[in-house]
Formats: sequence, C-alpha cells, structure tokens
Amino acid sequence: MSINPILNMDFPDPDVIRVEDTYYMVSTTMHFMPGCVILRSYDLRNWEIAGHIYDSLDGTKGQRLQDKRGIYGKGMWAASIRYHKNKFYVCFAANDTGKTYLYHSHTISGNWKKQEIEGFYHDCSLLFDDDDRVYLVYGNTEIHLTELVRNLKGPKENGIDRIIVKEQGTYRLGYEGAHFYKIHGKYYVFLIHSSGEEWFRREACFVSDSIEGTFTGGDVLADDLNYCHQGIAQGGIVDTPDGEWYGVLFQDRGAVGRIPVLVPVKWENDFPVFGKHGRVPERIETKSSRPEYQYTPLFSSDDFQYLPDKNGKISLKEVWEFNHQPDSLHWSIADGEFRIQSDKLCTKLEEAVNTLTQRTRYPKCEAEVTINGSDMNVGDYAGISAFLGCFGFVALKKEEDHMSLVMVGKQEEDESLNGKKNWDAGTEYEKIRIPSDYVRLKVAIDFEYKKDEAEFFYETAKGWKKIGRTQKLYFKMDHFCGCRFALFMYSTRVTGGSAGFTNFIYT
Repeated sequence: MSINPILNMDFPDPDVIRVEDTYYMVSTTMHFMPGCVILRSYDLRNWEIAGHIYDSLDGTKGQRLQDKRGIYGKGMWAASIRYHKNKFYVCFAANDTGKTYLYHSHTISGNWKKQEIEGFYHDCSLLFDDDDRVYLVYGNTEIHLTELVRNLKGPKENGIDRIIVKEQGTYRLGYEGAHFYKIHGKYYVFLIHSSGEEWFRREACFVSDSIEGTFTGGDVLADDLNYCHQGIAQGGIVDTPDGEWYGVLFQDRGAVGRIPVLVPVKWENDFPVFGKHGRVPERIETKSSRPEYQYTPLFSSDDFQYLPDKNGKISLKEVWEFNHQPDSLHWSIADGEFRIQSDKLCTKLEEAVNTLTQRTRYPKCEAEVTINGSDMNVGDYAGISAFLGCFGFVALKKEEDHMSLVMVGKQEEDESLNGKKNWDAGTEYEKIRIPSDYVRLKVAIDFEYKKDEAEFFYETAKGWKKIGRTQKLYFKMDHFCGCRFALFMYSTRVTGGSAGFTNFIYT
C-alpha cells in the first residue's frame, strides 16, 4: 500500500516520464548545485536520486556568490523532461539569466549536452509531435503555444505562436506550470492556478482536437489531503506499463517545502478525472516492475570517507547539493573530513560559498555533526544551520583570545527591531565561551502541521544542551525553497581560515 504524500521532502514542480519499466522525475533546484535533480522509480511510490543535469550552469557572479550577488529564489525553475527517439531532453528557464536551456543525453546518467532555446519561456513544457514538429507551451496567466525549429534552438519562422488559455475573472495566481501532452490523438495542457479571492492551488486541464484548435476545459482537482487548506497541483501525468495513469503533483507543506503527491487518473470521454470522487486518496496501491529493488534513500548520514576517481576528483553523495556554485579550490575531503576554507569576507551566512546542504524531511528530522575549528581565524564562523530565508544556526565563532559557541536566528519579524523586517545577518540570541576548538552540534526540526520550528544543541559530558531560542521557520519567496540542513564556514575579518566537519548523522 502506498501512502500520500509519496515523498516527505522538497521536490517541487515535478515532471515525470516512463521509459520502458522505469519512471524518471525532474524537480526544481533553484540556486542549488549540482542542479536539476533527476529521480528514478519502478513503482511511482519509492524514489531515489539518479543524478543531476548540470554541475554548474553559466558560472555568473550571482551563481558563484561573488561581489555581494546571489540567485536566491531564482536559478532553474520547473523543468520539462521528455524521451524522444532514444534520447532524453530536459528544458527549463533560469530566472537569474533570463535564458531557456535545453539539455539532451542518450542516457539518464549523461553526459548531458547543453544548448539554449532563443527566448525566455516561463514554466515551459516540451512536446515532440508524431510528425516531428516540436512545440513549447509556457507562460503565466496567458498560456502560449510556440512552435520550435527542429534543432530546438528557437521559434520556427512563420510557425504556430498563439495564446491557447487565458485566466479569466478574479484570481490569486494565474494559470502557469504547464505540462503539455498528446494523448488519444488529442492535445492536453495541465496547469496550476488559484482562482477566486482565497489562496488555494488547483489543477486544471484543457484539451483540443488539433494543435491549432480551441482548448477547452477547467479545474480537475481541488483538494488538500486534509492538510492545512494547502491545495495539490502542478506536475506531470504518466502511464504505467499496464495502461493505468497517475499524476505526480505537489503540495505546499510550510517550511519543509513543496512535497510530491501521487494522484490516480481515469479517462472519461477522453478527459482526465483526478482522484476518487474529487479527492486525493491517502492510500494507493501501485505495481512495481522490480519488487525486490532496494532504493537508495533521499537523505543520508555521511562519514566523508570518499575515494577520488582516476582523475583525482571526489564526488559527493547525490543527496548533497551546494548552496550556489561551489569553489572547488576551497573545499576538500580527506581522512573522513569535509573541510571549507574561506576566500572572501562575508557579512552573513547567505554570502558563504561552499555551504553544503541536504533537504530536510517531514514531519520531524535531526542532523548532527562534529566541527574542528582549530584552523579558524578571528571573526570566523563554522556551524550547522536550518537553512532558508529566515535561517537559524549554531556555530563556533573564533574570538580574539578564545572560542565561543553562538546561536543566531533571522526571523520574519524580530521583536528586538520593533517590528521592522529583519532580512539581514540575523540576531545572536546566545553566546557561550567554550574551552575547545572541537564541538558536536545538532539541529532538530519539527514541521508537523506547519509547526515549523528548529532548535539548536551542543553536546556536553551530560548530553545535549539547547542553545539560544526556538527558531520559527517560514517558507518565503526570498529563497522559494524548503528548509535544508547546511554545513557552513565563513570569515568576517580575514580570509584563509578553515574548518572541518566529520561524522554527519541524519536522523
């Protein structure tokens, strides 16, 4: 029996395909790199990471967190994955560069070849038609259909270019998040929106008998799985080898992020019917083509015992993603230790390069790590964070003549600032002088029913002791991602210091 949601982690904007007996899903990774994660499944219920599309995108100053620039809440959004004539294609728009990218590969593991599609296509969806013509559907509020040249490098001159769906009336979110298909000889576009006066995500579908015909339809799902009035929408649909159909959509779950949900789909008069009696079932029975297969978990502890490949390169586990493009000259792994060295001055955590992250997990999770601060310089911080726009962290801080342990939090509104917004470096809520350069730290997070709170601890001879205050976490558009565990080190006064991280445990 399968229980919804299928994944309790932040994998937003899913698009899914099946190739023979294997399902592949791509998801938004925004500013994190490697980017555009690919998941794999044999039953639509259990998933593992198959890889990422790219290690770095364009290497801009913003993507590298240089010159006080960053791409938080931007980067790649809402990729479309397709398999056509024995080749995989993934396309997406990046909101920091204003470009649309297309990657293609004969295997899901790469090597992925990169090109651009001329123009910017928000939430685009790719369709290869039976006659080898190629289309993109994209947009917000007004949904466009544009024909591409066959090499996919841009719009086709005198090709189809028109608006096929337009939001009408009152709405909080206009139609977007397009997923475009040809099924049963007809053309279907699936969209997300929030109509009316209240905020509630809905899934809609429009269908046309021909590529140049009129698209008609409306809402096909308005349900929240009895969870905090958070609607389920935006994602792809896919068929099984037995001819059954499912939608893989997402649901907002507060600070943990946007979580995939599996929805059965039936066809009535060539129009999709989502769920059962208009609701998403909590339990779904799916068939596996490989019932004995053991999936690699989507989160992991790490002892950092890695061996370099034949070229001397060390590849981290796929569960790890750096916050922005890493600087390979200033992170390393040796003898079971992940080490970060600073190469620039920072005023806050969000400017730190080589911050290493993993997604957190609903409803509760913890992460702990040992930090060696013996090579830190005065003004350096090294710690572990519940990382998102209103982050909190516990860290070693190197003082003039000793080492301190600090808890820092950045709230949506901080009472110490008389209600003013605090989206800067955060507030130091507690500082403790400690006698050692070594310390073991822990973050514990509770997301259940949008409680969204993090607590921070350090290990003593008598066990774990809390430091600072409970940090309220908020999912906001500033990062537009769910909370992550993050290992970080940065300098505020002089560069060149470093810190080591060992024995990371994810519970």
